[in-house]
Amino acid sequence: MVRKPLNEHVTDQLKGLPTQPGCYIYRNDEGSVLYVGKAINLRNRVRSYFRASADHSPRIERLVKKVRQIETLVVDSELEALVLECNLIKEHRPPFNVRLRDDKSYPYIVVTGEKYPRLIFTRNPRKGQGKAFGPYTSASSVRETLHVLHKVFPLIPCGKSWSGKAEQKPCLYYHMGQCLAPCAGLSDRNDYAEVISQVQRFLEGKEASVIETLEAQMTTAAENLEFERAATLRDKVTALRTVLERQKVLSEDGQDRDVVAVVKDERGAAIQILYIRGGRLIGQHQYILDGSSEASPTESVQEFVKQYYATAPEVPREILLPVELEEMAIIQSWLRQRKGSAVTLHVPQGGEGLRLVDMAAANAAQTLKTFQLEMEEKDAWAEKAIQELSEAIELHTPALRIEGYDISNIQGKAPVGSMVVTENGVPAKDEYRRFKIKYTPEDPNDFAMMHEVITRRLKNFLEGDENFNKLPDLIMIDGGKGQLGAALRARDSLGLSVPMVGLAKRQEIIFVPELSDFVIDEELGRYQFREVILPLNSPGLMLARKLRDEAHRFALTYHRKVRESRAHGSILDEIPGIGPRRRRILLRTFGSVDGIRRASVEDIAAVPTLTLRQARQIHEFLRQE
Repeated sequence: MVRKPLNEHVTDQLKGLPTQPGCYIYRNDEGSVLYVGKAINLRNRVRSYFRASADHSPRIERLVKKVRQIETLVVDSELEALVLECNLIKEHRPPFNVRLRDDKSYPYIVVTGEKYPRLIFTRNPRKGQGKAFGPYTSASSVRETLHVLHKVFPLIPCGKSWSGKAEQKPCLYYHMGQCLAPCAGLSDRNDYAEVISQVQRFLEGKEASVIETLEAQMTTAAENLEFERAATLRDKVTALRTVLERQKVLSEDGQDRDVVAVVKDERGAAIQILYIRGGRLIGQHQYILDGSSEASPTESVQEFVKQYYATAPEVPREILLPVELEEMAIIQSWLRQRKGSAVTLHVPQGGEGLRLVDMAAANAAQTLKTFQLEMEEKDAWAEKAIQELSEAIELHTPALRIEGYDISNIQGKAPVGSMVVTENGVPAKDEYRRFKIKYTPEDPNDFAMMHEVITRRLKNFLEGDENFNKLPDLIMIDGGKGQLGAALRARDSLGLSVPMVGLAKRQEIIFVPELSDFVIDEELGRYQFREVILPLNSPGLMLARKLRDEAHRFALTYHRKVRESRAHGSILDEIPGIGPRRRRILLRTFGSVDGIRRASVEDIAAVPTLTLRQARQIHEFLRQE
């Protein structure tokens, strides 16, 4: 007698599975991704989940019962399957996978790949931008290091990109000996390359050779009676030694390595990674793994290594691990391919390596404890905020799910709407939705646009659209009585009774609609509004403000994207006096429109061909936009 599989819903799908390597995706009855995995033989691996004799952990048992659809993606090798698996987990963030959570962005120093490279502080090093160094623990220490490097080496101090051609007169930094003036065509490219080489050696942990070179130059200058130059070189050496004194020496062999440790309990898993470059600890990072409460330490570390190094800007020569990985060989091959040279995964059994792993584990234990305390505090705050807000607006049930809406446009151009969601006081970003508004009047009409957005959202629910399959306990409109009135008319026209409120800016007044016995006016109909004023520091108002501000941010981000995708491809084209040439110079200088938006008026005015008046115009346009 043939035994039935654990999940009879997928019986037919199990028959036609391929035998090649690749990835498999499990979906539930709503089509949502539950789990992503890889296999050398997809048929054998997937079928193993659904055998009646299978001995699974409770987590996998729950997964198997929920699966309704199986998808497979065939590739040529196990290595390709590994890369695809990492990308799919990052894209879908399946709830039954162990997933890397990173609530922080850590600072890096990037030496750009330009003709005359610059040193850039960034929290998001991009592929092709240049060589990244880090991550570092403290942003202030990185900025101080950059300050010292600019003081010691004649790097481009203005942060602008130059081709080496004479584009302007040299500035004061050139006359002070702190820049080689590529902006004025005075810099020899080979001389500048030597400066960059010294900077890179210093950042790579080969600071001893850099200091030796400077000390040799200092000695030569002193012997030639060039005492002023010798004093300058002495000060540079002192500045570099001051930076090094702040970095703890952990390894005498001067190797580049990452040290990974894991601490696991019923709450989940915490990962600590130490970054050692040239034997010195340059930084450390803590991670919490979602979905890891029932996973083993081996699985937790393995998933961390795959997901972290899939996007890490640098792969070191050696990675120390606390446990052996099931896929050790294939992961090591993948990392070697990423780095382009040898990479070793090693589980130390004693000596200095084990000491480093134990030190990282002690930090991971503290991270997990701190995370648990923070979660308990957040849960308590969210519960209090929901209760306070629900009572203030007199809801019959707590507003566990709240949706916030906002409209973004400039004089009616490229109008868009946003829907953001909190569940139990926590942003549910996978539930966010955005709307490209179809209503395009000659004159801007935010009320009509809000009416359209609310109508489309609620109508989609009534029609069974899976992207809008839940109704909220409360809808919050960014705006006053007019916007709220438009949303109420949209709701009432569809025969629904979802509670709604509006939150006006500036005064932070919550408007709660109440039906009257007679018509108030043509726009508001029979609704009048009760004003609720909560203390500015009250959790209830803070929750409402966070939701409103998030709706505004989400709408504005989409609005910018829509505008920038127009024919000319850049929002800068809408600024009077900014033509293609100035647009190119601005983007080359600041990297992106967001970079220009963050720049000060003075920084923009320093761009060649721009006047102070134009800089103010650009600054004001992008800020209000």
